[in-house]
Parts: sequence; C-alpha cells; structure tokens
Amino acid sequence: MSQGKPTPLSGFPEWLPAGQLVQRQVIDTLSRTFELHGFAPLSTRAVEPLDQLLRKGETSKEVYVLRRLQADSDDPADASGLGLHFDLTVPFARYVLENAGKLQFPFRRYQIQPCWRGERPQEGRYREFWQADIDVVDRDTLSPHYEVELPLVIADALGALPLPKATMHVNNRKLSQGFYTGLGLSDPMAAVRIVDKIDKIGPAGVGAALAEELGASDAQVKACLALAEIRTADGSFADRVAALGVSDPLLDEGVEELTRVVEAAAEHAPGLVVADLRIARGLDYYTGTVYETFLDGAEALGSICSGGRYDNLASAGTESYPGVGLSIGVSRILGRLLGRGELTATRTVPTCVLVALPDDASRPACDRIAATLRRRGIATEVAPAAQKYGKQIRFAQRRGIPYVAFPDAEGGVEIRDIRSGDQAPVTLESWQPPADDLHARLSTE
Repeated sequence: MSQGKPTPLSGFPEWLPAGQLVQRQVIDTLSRTFELHGFAPLSTRAVEPLDQLLRKGETSKEVYVLRRLQADSDDPADASGLGLHFDLTVPFARYVLENAGKLQFPFRRYQIQPCWRGERPQEGRYREFWQADIDVVDRDTLSPHYEVELPLVIADALGALPLPKATMHVNNRKLSQGFYTGLGLSDPMAAVRIVDKIDKIGPAGVGAALAEELGASDAQVKACLALAEIRTADGSFADRVAALGVSDPLLDEGVEELTRVVEAAAEHAPGLVVADLRIARGLDYYTGTVYETFLDGAEALGSICSGGRYDNLASAGTESYPGVGLSIGVSRILGRLLGRGELTATRTVPTCVLVALPDDASRPACDRIAATLRRRGIATEVAPAAQKYGKQIRFAQRRGIPYVAFPDAEGGVEIRDIRSGDQAPVTLESWQPPADDLHARLSTE
C-alpha cells in the first residue's frame, strides 16, 4: 500500500548534497581556525537533565523532552527527566564540572554540534540547527583579557568564510544591571530581560513593559531608553553613559570592562566591534561582556554569533569555573545564504575524477585506476554504465566533476579537463589536480 509523498517537517532543514558540502566546508573552516588559536575539539551528549536545562532562564516550552515510546516506569529517564540541549554552553558547563580533575586550566574548547529548540521556524531559525562554539574557562577566576581575545578569534573564523562583513555589537551586563540599580528600578535583572526585547517590541513596547512589570516612572523609562540608544565604535560611549547622571559601583565596573573590549578590538580588528548598550542577551547566566554579531545587509536575520561572560554557570559547592564563550549559528547563516543562492559549492559531489567505462568488461581495470587515485587522496568514482563517452562526460558535467579519465587498450590513461577540453596522457602515480580542484569549494558565484 502506497503511503504517498512524505510531508516535510518545518524547522528541520535537510540540505541537498551541494548544501551538505557547503555545510561541511564551513564546519571544516571553522574547526581549522579554532585549532589555530589553540582550542581543543569537544563533543557532548545530546541530552541533559531538565533541571539543568531550565535553571538558567530558558523557558520550558522551548525544550524538547526525551521520552521512550515504550516507557519503563523503573527508568528515571522515562519520567520526562531528560531534554535535548538547546545550546552548547549548558552542556559544556556540566562537562567541565564532571571532568575538572582531568582538565588543564585555563581550558580552551570548540564544539560544533546540532542543537534543538522548540521555537517558531522562520528564515535562519530552526528547531534543529548546528552551532559552533568556542569557550575559555578557568578555575576560580578568569582573566578579563579573554573577553577581548574571543571576538578576535571569531573575526578570523568569519573572515575565512565568503560572507558579508560582520559587525559585533557588545555590551556588559554589569553596566546594564548597575545602571538599572542606580536608577532605582525594583528588579534590575528583569529590566535586563525587558530591554533585551527592544528589537522585537520596539522602544514603546519596552517602556510599557518597564512601567507595567516593574512600576517604572516616566523618568526611569526615559533613562532606560536613553541608555539603549547609545552606540559608538570607540570608548566614547562611557561619556554618554556618565551624562545620564546615574551612579553605581557595578555600573562603573561594567563601563571599565566594556571600554577595554572596545578599545582593544579597535586596535587589532578595526571595524569589528561597536559598543551597543541595547544588547542584553536574555539568558540569566551572563554576568559580564555580552556579544551579538550581525551580517551587514542582513541585519533582519538577527545575530549570527552571540555569547558572553558567565561566572556562575559552572559551579559546585566552593568550586567555580568562570568562562566566556561565543557561538556561531551555522544553520542560521546557511539557511539564508543557501536559500537565496548566495553561497554554493563548486560541485554537487566530492568527486574530482570520473573514470570513463569503455565497456562492462573493463570495469575491473577502471576500478584499479580509481583505487590508485584514491590512495593518493583524489576523490574518484567509476562511471555507472558503459555508455558513449559523450554521455559519460555529460554525467560528469551535471555534477561539476572537473576531470574524466579515459583508459586505453594498452593500460595507459588520459585525463581530460572537461571545462577547457585539454586532454593528455598521465602517470597515475604522479598526476595531481590543481589544489582548487581537489575538493569541492565554497563559491559565491
């Protein structure tokens, strides 16, 4: 009985082979860049205890709960005690606590894995998505210079990809919380979460929420919105904050830390970072610098790289492991660029060489040719059928395979570049394609 054509599930992208090659190239590029900066690879399990996933500000409706279809009541995991992780920071914090005795601190790690979040699917937002994270954690204290270093690592990583220019907007949670405390708001952390929604509900919506939820006066609302309007590419934001006339020790500390980040980035990566005091980041575990990154011309896509400093996420008893991390939304970037044809692969298969098949009896000899090339790291496949050579060449062209190898009756081989038509005899043990042809590459054409 036919079941008919399956219905796609919204929010769970499955790229075509060319898109998969693009994703693999992006992940490989990010991995190489992170390792150049000394970050070690890490992979963690897909599930975490729900009490861990929900304890730092995430709402339960966004977490996918794990439950077996045939549940065993004696297994505590069947009591909806596990959920799929919605980011890689919470699992990483748990991993650090479990393995602290085996790790060398400060510990630098990168992690590129799928995550799951039950939100409304739209361009760049999925229910299953890949993230690429880097974090540095230390025992007890973490030097503030890492809050400067990580944006520079991300600049190298994004700069190695054929993407539009990216701008990183930074703020400091101490600055925001200290400002709201000095302003006299009843719940400064609630104010942080409200202001974080300014791009979604607008200044008027933020003002109304501050008044309704926190009882903020008109003057307090005006001051909060004035702070959120401050954006500079240098340390001059500090003077504009001071001009608002609010004082608090935590505010002063946040201004100092943010100034250090902005000025260092201006020196080492001009144009990368701007101080943007509307940036707040909704999760509760951030305690210092926070980051959101936007592609120029694609700001409506939202932040494609976010994160911040956290001091209390990884702690147990008297032990604490403060850290700072940034996360690149790999699927968010690819969803836009692949969907609009702005990023493709130079071919739809990994194959560099197609071995033409003169006749069915020649398949063993053609398999040996392919094996010789593969041993030298050249991706090779044999034509699926012994058709006319013109059809076999078109088979390669449709897939973007750049070279076709033609065996002759004497055991020799000629290789044709089917783009230029150049063809010449080769020695299989020494022939090498140009580096640009060896693997499928990213292309913006």
